[in-house]
Amino acid sequence: MDDFAHLLAPGPARPLLNIIQPVVEDAGFHLVRIRMTGEGTTMIMQVMADNEQGELRIEDCEAISRSLSAVLDVENPITAAYSLEVSSPGAGRPLTRPIDFERWAGQEAKIELLHAIEGQRRFRGVIEGFEDGEARLEITLKGFETPQVLGFQLTDVADARLVPDDAAFEASLKASKGKKSTKSE
Repeated sequence: MDDFAHLLAPGPARPLLNIIQPVVEDAGFHLVRIRMTGEGTTMIMQVMADNEQGELRIEDCEAISRSLSAVLDVENPITAAYSLEVSSPGAGRPLTRPIDFERWAGQEAKIELLHAIEGQRRFRGVIEGFEDGEARLEITLKGFETPQVLGFQLTDVADARLVPDDAAFEASLKASKGKKSTKSE
């Protein structure tokens, strides 16, 4: 997990990873990402999860939310008031794990690197999968007549996500009915 923990729980969410991931997995799901946003009294903890098919129903969100709320109440890792949101990743889903690059092969994605390669930090292309420890994208590059397949170590990736198409957007609208929010103080 160390190779991609920064994608699963970026920034202020990192200390929560060891608390939240086991709860989500014990509920039978996979953690996609934890994100903390806001400041002071408007903090939001967003937890994205999915199942083997890459989906999450409203009942699943409710079950994860109840389990997380119980553990977070006991552990109390956040001293300020916050809202807990449990949701499916949606059409523009973040790609945070090697399995995401396998599952979504053939789909278009955007990757932003932590550090530029030859002056470029952002890449967009078709996912070719995950091989030899690298997320692989087929990308059209200046100076080449045909698209090139580039590999990116997850340790070098700041952000990666699917580029939604119309079909993905429609699927996301259906999945958005699976969101569940609860408040915790």
